[in-house]
Amino acid sequence: MHKAGFVNIIGNPNVGKSTLMNTMLGEKLSIATSKAQTTRHRIKGILSADDYQIIFSDTPGILQPKYKLQQSMLNFVTEAFSDADIILYVTDPYDSKRVNEDYIEKLKNLKVEVIVIVNKIDKVEQESAKLLIDEWEKRIPAAEVIPASALYNFNIDKIFATILEKLPESPPFFDKESLTDRPLRFFVAEIVREKIFENYKQEIPYSTQVVIESFKEYPHITKIRAIIYVEKESQKPILIGHGGKALKKVGISARKDIEKFLDTKVYLEMYVKVDKDWRNNANKLKKFGFEL
Repeated sequence: MHKAGFVNIIGNPNVGKSTLMNTMLGEKLSIATSKAQTTRHRIKGILSADDYQIIFSDTPGILQPKYKLQQSMLNFVTEAFSDADIILYVTDPYDSKRVNEDYIEKLKNLKVEVIVIVNKIDKVEQESAKLLIDEWEKRIPAAEVIPASALYNFNIDKIFATILEKLPESPPFFDKESLTDRPLRFFVAEIVREKIFENYKQEIPYSTQVVIESFKEYPHITKIRAIIYVEKESQKPILIGHGGKALKKVGISARKDIEKFLDTKVYLEMYVKVDKDWRNNANKLKKFGFEL
């Protein structure tokens, strides 16, 4: 008997969805930072064995869209509701005030399996953890509720066993050697974007988009040229920094992670360009791989 299915991960921003998927896979595919709304795309991670294939799908956080980019991000969440075999709804101890009742109603009425993951459970005392679990069991009665800590690998085995138990019988959907359906260029761009999120404050990370303009593989080195787009002329000097120091710091950090990801030496060039108001322009968003 072979099992296979789509396990889609949804939840509010910054509850640890990306960290959970990376932990389940044992590979870092989704970028994860302390800032909300880091994930912009739907990213699939494929875990295969002789008798199963789990296709995890990380999604952007649920939010009220303020511009077209965020609407596209929310569309990925809506899509994840429609093609799931199992939904992992991720929450955390600080999430109760941000519960979106419309989405909870959707989860209650779905005809697929729902598992609620109360992540970051290490942040609260045992009594508070029990209250949180009780609260979610009442909120979505048909769901199985599992306390966990993706960061510290707590209860990951239980989540995995529960997914396998609920996974439908099916042949594999992807080649057993596949780890994702995304090209290498996508993940290289995401690594650069992660470093921007880690090194800049306020609006800068949210106003940037990274495009890999050139990706050339040689026997002992891969040469990469990345373009970082910003929305305003005033953002360009902030991103570059005095004497190029800020951008150089991002480049050094990104190159190290890209080398680890590609398992080869990397030469990384980065340039900053202005593409005015790209977050609110449908044509520009389409060029950057977003759909509206």
